[in-house]
Amino acid sequence: MSNIALWILNTFCILGIIVSGVLSATFKKPLSSVLALGACGGFMSLEFILLHAPDVAIAEAAVGAVLSTVLFVIALKKAYKEEEK
Repeated sequence: MSNIALWILNTFCILGIIVSGVLSATFKKPLSSVLALGACGGFMSLEFILLHAPDVAIAEAAVGAVLSTVLFVIALKKAYKEEEK
C-alpha cells in the first residue's frame, strides 16, 4: 500500500475517533451516545490494524465496539423498562 493511501486511511480513522467521541459526549439521548461510543471503538480497532497490532485490534473490536455497546444497550433497555412501571 502506498504511503499516501496509508496516510489517508490513518487520517480517516483519527477523524472518525474524534468525531464519534465528541458526538457521544454531546448527544442528548443515551442510546445515541452509546452507538457513537461503539463507532469510536470500531474506528480505534481499524487504527490498530493500520498500526500492525492485530491482537490489540481484535480485543478492541470485541470489547470496545461490541461487548460494551451491547451491555450499555441492555442496561438502558432495563432502566427505561423499570422507569415505565
